[in-house]
Amino acid sequence: MKDKKNLIIYFSRADENYSVGYIDKGNTEYIAEYVQEFTKADMFKVEPLVPYAKDYQTCIKEAKERVGNAPIKDSIKDISEYEVIYIMTPIYWGTYAPEVETAIKDLDFTGKTIRVVTTHEGSGLANVVSDVKKICKGANVLNDAIAIVGSEAKESKSKIESWI
Repeated sequence: MKDKKNLIIYFSRADENYSVGYIDKGNTEYIAEYVQEFTKADMFKVEPLVPYAKDYQTCIKEAKERVGNAPIKDSIKDISEYEVIYIMTPIYWGTYAPEVETAIKDLDFTGKTIRVVTTHEGSGLANVVSDVKKICKGANVLNDAIAIVGSEAKESKSKIESWI
């Protein structure tokens, strides 16, 4: 995968995270940076149009309300130049963050290879791989998805390198 044109599409949230406490950088962002280091991928950070609350409990309520309608600040219009796309997200309500769906739902994934990464505190991959397969029609979603415990994200560089 390193010799192909790669793109990372990721969502990550700082502030209060489950079992981690308040953090300055989201767990998934650490993983995205490691993947970028090993693949030289371009990166696109999915950001909500309206930021989530800083406290975890309010954030998860807001995320549930945004399922199916999560506006984002910027969008990707064209992914035609990329061969491999990494979709990275924390687990929200059993799947990807709602903003990830907004970011990817209208893209043409025909012929693309997709690799999935999740961060979590006990949910593993949840339904992310099957949900990505549903929304990314025409893509080859690899079955080698990896789930990183969020509280271990900063220390996962060697695990990511082995996975790449």
